[in-house]
Amino acid sequence: MTSAFDFIFYILIFLSVYAQVFFFITFLENRKKIVIRNGKIKLETYPAVTIVVPCWNEERTVEKTVYSLLDLNYPKDNIKIFLVDDGSTDGTWNVINKFKDYPNIKVFHKENGGKYTALNLALKHCETDFFGGLDADSFADSESLVRIMSYFEKDSEVMAVIPSVIISSSKNIIRNAQKAEYNMVVYFKKMLCFLGAINVTPGPMAIFKKRVFDDLGYYRHGHNSEDMEIACRMQKNHYKIKYCNDAYIYTNTPGTVKKLYKQRLRWIYGFINNTIDYRSVLFKKKYGNFAVFTLPMGVISILSVSYLFGSIVYNFGNFLYLKIIQFKTVGFHFTAKIFYFDTFFINTQSFIFLVFSIYLLVIFAMILGRRMTEGKWGISLNMLYFFSIFTILAPFWLMKAVYNTILQRKPAWR
Repeated sequence: MTSAFDFIFYILIFLSVYAQVFFFITFLENRKKIVIRNGKIKLETYPAVTIVVPCWNEERTVEKTVYSLLDLNYPKDNIKIFLVDDGSTDGTWNVINKFKDYPNIKVFHKENGGKYTALNLALKHCETDFFGGLDADSFADSESLVRIMSYFEKDSEVMAVIPSVIISSSKNIIRNAQKAEYNMVVYFKKMLCFLGAINVTPGPMAIFKKRVFDDLGYYRHGHNSEDMEIACRMQKNHYKIKYCNDAYIYTNTPGTVKKLYKQRLRWIYGFINNTIDYRSVLFKKKYGNFAVFTLPMGVISILSVSYLFGSIVYNFGNFLYLKIIQFKTVGFHFTAKIFYFDTFFINTQSFIFLVFSIYLLVIFAMILGRRMTEGKWGISLNMLYFFSIFTILAPFWLMKAVYNTILQRKPAWR
């Protein structure tokens, strides 16, 4: 039995290392294509774009969000801003209603139905060829939209473009850890872009050709992950999604362990269940790297962490049980080996090498992601915060998401 567990463990760890190496090779092949922001850019034409801000109890941040859109370096007549209050119970409606007299802003109020229903309300009123959304706790950099739109200008087959999401404020260790994580995500998203395998069009200002929704239908609930569901639908229908790493959107992130846990539980639950919904594409070459790499590797990552964490808990519990039996049988007998046990019942030298390889490649991803967004090289203390906090917390929300999926329990939005 132990050898079977060893075999499964090594397979999962090997595949995790393989994924990181695959990303690294992709980087080496495409490194000259990565754009580092340098000055402003201009477009030949500036197509009209509708941007919706779905709001639910966002009175503290939505005003700043709207002003960030009004300050975009883009012709004001070609930006239509929709503010949709999704049944807020705080003062959100009063805040957004102050913008009702702006010529390029429309304000809507509806009963609470979830973010995807607010997006769909805006889609019904959209009269432009391009459509996007900006979460009410996020803020657009003034150059973000023009840089996103440049991808549509360069390639007529592009159907959606997503920006880099950067933490707006990192005043505590939890947010500092996420800052390192978000840098890592920038790198991974860019590599997935090169592979044609992006699996999420995030709420912080992904821009679509409206034709996507005319052809494929509007947003769906998507297990509270409508941004992932629409990306999966697009990939299944061979619609091209690009990643603009030099377009920056700043966002607020959870500042406490409790809020971070709830957010990640919802994200992982959404990934698992959207993968289940789109299981028909798995491992089929006609759907490209999205089907043979992104979704499978996401599942493998969840299984690897869950298996590793479960092994630690099981073997530590077994170790304590045996020591208790020993104490009851022969009494306390201290030896140098009393605290020694093989956590995984595997060759620990090989395990350490594999885990070290993964950590090294993840650090590399963080450094490259930081370079792509901040234009800086180097290691930061935030990386240490990330490894310390996420190594402890991630197994809990991963395993809870699996548990909720098995029992069909939907996590709360907040």
